[in-house]
Amino acid sequence: MFQKQKRQQNEQKASSINIVGEGTEIKGNLATKGDIRVDGTIVGDVISKAKVVIGAVGEVIGNIYAYSAEISGVVTGNIAVGENLFLKQTAKVNGNISSNKLVIENGADFSGFCQTGVTDTSSIFDAKEESTREKEAIS
Repeated sequence: MFQKQKRQQNEQKASSINIVGEGTEIKGNLATKGDIRVDGTIVGDVISKAKVVIGAVGEVIGNIYAYSAEISGVVTGNIAVGENLFLKQTAKVNGNISSNKLVIENGADFSGFCQTGVTDTSSIFDAKEESTREKEAIS
């Protein structure tokens, strides 16, 4: 009985929506199992096993690792997505992209290399962990 309740609580946490509001600045990596919307600024990596949305006034200075993502704001860093990545008209991305499917609206700015057809989400999170270990080894 207790295990069932605990499992249901974990599933609820994974489906939660997190919001970094306009005017908020976070320095450091942000990791979640649920969706996240960024309308403020994050200086660090954003890791989500669900969807990441960067609003028109949002900014990420760091890498994004997610199941899917929709970018309307500014990203200075690499983006690795297991499924769909949407770059909206107001998006400005300066970094490399790796995703299964990519949609770029007319007017979006993208500067970097792009690899599509990547379907193994677990490899994206493995690459993130490897990158973190390399940074720690250098420090």
